[in-house]
Amino acid sequence: MSKILIRGAKVLGGEPQDVLIDGGTIAQVGSGLSAEGAEVVEAEGKVLLPGLVDLHTHLREPGREDSETVLTGTRAAASGGYTTVFAMANTFPVADTAGVVEQVWRLGKEHGYCDVQPIGAVTVGLEGKKLAELGAMHESAAGVTVFSDDGKCVHDAVIMRRALEYVKAFGGVVAQHAQEPRLTEGAEMNEGIVSAELGLGGWPAVAEESIIARDVLLADHVGSRVHICHLSTAGSVEIVRWAKSRGIAVTAEVTPHHLLLTDELVRTYNPVYKVNPPLRTERDVMALREALADGTIDIVATDHAPHPHEDKDCEWAAAAMGMVGLETALSVVQETMVATGLLDWAGVADRMSVKPAQIGQATGHGRPVSAGEPANLTLVDTAYRGLVEPAGFASRSRNTPYEGRELPGRVTHTWLRGKATLVDGKLT
Repeated sequence: MSKILIRGAKVLGGEPQDVLIDGGTIAQVGSGLSAEGAEVVEAEGKVLLPGLVDLHTHLREPGREDSETVLTGTRAAASGGYTTVFAMANTFPVADTAGVVEQVWRLGKEHGYCDVQPIGAVTVGLEGKKLAELGAMHESAAGVTVFSDDGKCVHDAVIMRRALEYVKAFGGVVAQHAQEPRLTEGAEMNEGIVSAELGLGGWPAVAEESIIARDVLLADHVGSRVHICHLSTAGSVEIVRWAKSRGIAVTAEVTPHHLLLTDELVRTYNPVYKVNPPLRTERDVMALREALADGTIDIVATDHAPHPHEDKDCEWAAAAMGMVGLETALSVVQETMVATGLLDWAGVADRMSVKPAQIGQATGHGRPVSAGEPANLTLVDTAYRGLVEPAGFASRSRNTPYEGRELPGRVTHTWLRGKATLVDGKLT
């Protein structure tokens, strides 16, 4: 593998520096580095970050290759600046055995646009009745450390307790989709003024908050780690803030769309805005931004949820829930957090690379941009502004809520262990 000199990049948004990649490793970081024998990438004015890490991606393979495959999903990830993604377990068959998680892991190895770390199901078939093969999945070649029934809540408190006890033995984490199912029966959007005016079934904030409250108490009782998926309400923020103040081992994520979009958009009845958990109020959005800034919410995770055209281009009640997010996540975070002064680029690196890598134990990712570290890197043209055009997405699906919206920032280069997966905005 040849040498690459990234010249004049603002590392984590700081002063311009040169970064020399040699093989799969960062060889030097400094000013005026020699370009002898190296391919030069002119990066003046651009921001260099550690490769992004997504703790919450739906790659759909096996079983729903009409929505996404490991190949197309990892291409989308590389386009968005990601060097590793954690693939959720709600595939067909469900990733609830060592065999299925190894299949996903090997597909990731074969395609190589980014690393793929499978997430194992907590319960057999995501049915919430019996623990899945947690130990076998951890001991498999995939080395699973994160377990989730995402798409469904582990609603049985006894099952949740047993899962927390089990993963504690090997330092794993249970990632909870916080949704009390009885409270959301027939729900189609956030419960509030807009749902009342539209006559759509309301999805109350307490359905999320009650599960989070229960699970942080269970984690405290067991002495284990719990992670909250796609936290979406101001009340949830306060519960997590209280739990952290008590020293409870809880981490939480927020999606880009919950940082930007509100339930007012549902007035259009456009199913592209139908998502789980639903878009909330402006008050919730502001609370989520502040919580991400102050560290109450640890990370940004995309919840990239691709769907084929026919599953979204239909009436609201029949439409599937979810949005694609890998290729727009960094732009949305720049718009909502950097442009507003809530985070600097070092903070973005922390929330979108360092901490998700730590939570998921993604070895070699989320590391400092310094000599001797793996060359997993993302270069961003932060001065760019442009319209989102889903026709150009690498993902197989196009269900983005941002079509036609102007967003800042564009990933120009992504390197996975020194190998360029994206060059000048084009996949290699």
